[in-house]
Amino acid sequence: MYYLLALLTGILISIMTVFNGGLTEIYGVYSATVIVHIAGLLFILVLILSNHERPFSKGQAWFLYLGGAIGVMTTAFNNLAFGRISVSAIMALGLLGQSITGLIIDKYGLMSMPKHPFHKRKILGLLLILCGIISMINNFDVLAVFLSFSAGINIVISRTLNARLAEHTSVRTSTFFNYLIGLTVAVFICFLFGRNEMAFVNFAISPKLYIYLGGILGVCVVLLSNMTVAKISAFYLSLFLFVGQVFTGILMDIILSQVFSLRNLIGGIFVIVGLCVNLLLG
Repeated sequence: MYYLLALLTGILISIMTVFNGGLTEIYGVYSATVIVHIAGLLFILVLILSNHERPFSKGQAWFLYLGGAIGVMTTAFNNLAFGRISVSAIMALGLLGQSITGLIIDKYGLMSMPKHPFHKRKILGLLLILCGIISMINNFDVLAVFLSFSAGINIVISRTLNARLAEHTSVRTSTFFNYLIGLTVAVFICFLFGRNEMAFVNFAISPKLYIYLGGILGVCVVLLSNMTVAKISAFYLSLFLFVGQVFTGILMDIILSQVFSLRNLIGGIFVIVGLCVNLLLG
């Protein structure tokens, strides 16, 4: 069941990306990030209040609250890489960063996560996964490659911290702090770098109301991640998320832009085959 939840999370991430992209086109990168976090915070606040939870009743270790801040950094890294290399390359390098970080966390049980040792018999599956990643990289820029790879590392660290916080509180409380801290950081960055964006000059509601749903979908993504992180190895979670993202992304491209990416399809198939090999080998 948790594998299916991870796959669903990946699907939601792709749809959320489309909605957030619509916001970015209208308001700019930094303002859109703030709007996404405001929408997400309001939604999770409603869930918190409806369940009569008190997120501030008991404090936890300070570093457990950094998931939201690291999540904003992930968005910033990907935005800076955008335009320097292809979206496929950003996605593939992010997966590479997630996979390597996930393997390290699994092997050593970092951040108090369960240990999942990597056996030599799984090398074949790992090689197939790497072939899928490499097939999606069609151009190279040192800074963009570093940023995209780092974004993948950030994703794993962010969701792991959120899951650890959820263990000590609840999945809703952890998600609340993810958006509260994330909004604080997003507003700070927006005032530093996004003062000239349209949202500051002349804010207006878009008639395409669905684009404001990105924050709500983001809450669903964080909630599902909080439920699955401790149940699945970090490595496999990254792969299932990626499979959901890449194939939903291909479908969304066909529907919205009438564009079909053979490179993404081939890369996704290699990742699926490698994932199946590793799962069958136990």
